[in-house]
Amino acid sequence: MTSAAARTALDLTADLPVAGLEDFYRDLHRHPELSLREHRTAGKLAGRLADAGFETAEGVGGTGVVGRLANGAGPTVLLRADMDALPVPEATGLPYASATDGVMHACGHDLHVTWLAGAAAALARGRDTWRGTLLVVGQPAEETGQGAQRMLADGLYERFGRPDVLLGQHAAPGPAGLYPHAPGLIMSAATDVDIVVYGKGGHGSRPEATVDPVVTAAYLVTRLQTVVSREVAAGESAVLTVGRIEAGTRHNIIPGEARIALNLRTQSEAVRQRMLAAIRRIAQGECLAAGCPREPDVTLGNAFPVTVNDADTDRTVAAVHAEVFGAGTVFDPGPAMGSEDFPELSLNSAIPYSYWFVTTTPADVWDRSPGDTLAEKLAAVPSNHSPHFAPDPATVAPGVRTLVSGALALLSEA
Repeated sequence: MTSAAARTALDLTADLPVAGLEDFYRDLHRHPELSLREHRTAGKLAGRLADAGFETAEGVGGTGVVGRLANGAGPTVLLRADMDALPVPEATGLPYASATDGVMHACGHDLHVTWLAGAAAALARGRDTWRGTLLVVGQPAEETGQGAQRMLADGLYERFGRPDVLLGQHAAPGPAGLYPHAPGLIMSAATDVDIVVYGKGGHGSRPEATVDPVVTAAYLVTRLQTVVSREVAAGESAVLTVGRIEAGTRHNIIPGEARIALNLRTQSEAVRQRMLAAIRRIAQGECLAAGCPREPDVTLGNAFPVTVNDADTDRTVAAVHAEVFGAGTVFDPGPAMGSEDFPELSLNSAIPYSYWFVTTTPADVWDRSPGDTLAEKLAAVPSNHSPHFAPDPATVAPGVRTLVSGALALLSEA
């Protein structure tokens, strides 16, 4: 038997303005904006929320958007989408590719905003079917881990009401039409680390008169690869990535310093602390071995918490998704190593939430990708943050339907 939430969701999304929503998505994709610069995107979203009948505010936490629709006694449900793009030059060749040099929606946030706008309008049109309050949040700066905290610091809940439950979703690689859920840990924590190696600069013809920070940095990068393989237990999941190394200005100048940028992915605080201690120890040891004139600087940067779904909330949402899309479309993928700042909105899990994925790889891209297993094909298709990441616009309507059905499963019936 189909639940009332599933039936109502299908009814409210039966006549979605799909062509208009797909055009909206292509427009957002063509005009990406970096973190905390999402002015055009925010204005576009705010306009659609106002047209749908939401009380709407812009500039929350800088460039954040909030829409509020009170519809009688019932729970307050928050739907969230992130809005920022990435400093990635687009290489998709799409007719609606980015018109901004060096900036691209390489993580699907343009699709998230489209899903949110479509769901908000559908729920507003069907307000006679539910009771409660909808909070719709367009969040800036997810990519830098700043957006959720900035909106909270700007009085998000004091100004618009504290929600009873949070819902969020993310575009992901995989054959379009799957909706992975996990009733617990679904994404990892992330920590950025910056290291400065200090040397003694000089002429490239006289290395004996210098302390070369480039060589030391090279040893450091190599040695850091042993942190996960030799200092983290085999049963733990962790990733250490050196994302940037910078030093020098000319071929024949030995520079005075080198800079290394790392990113850690962990699923427990104990592993995170163990890895940070190893990084500090290795950095100090390599610099000591090289005779550097001073100890390295090791600085922690942006950090993202683990994303841990409330089990009951996620099971409720997953169940309605299985009803709407078919039981075979919903499964537990286990925790991913990606990270999000969405959990910040939960106030340290004081507010329950459900966060899930929507697979978006076009069928033709998936079918022609090499590999026989799901894992092999996932490794072959363009993923988030790739300059070739190009979600299928056909996922616009299903992504609206996931938010509508999830919200209806948690709001009160009329």
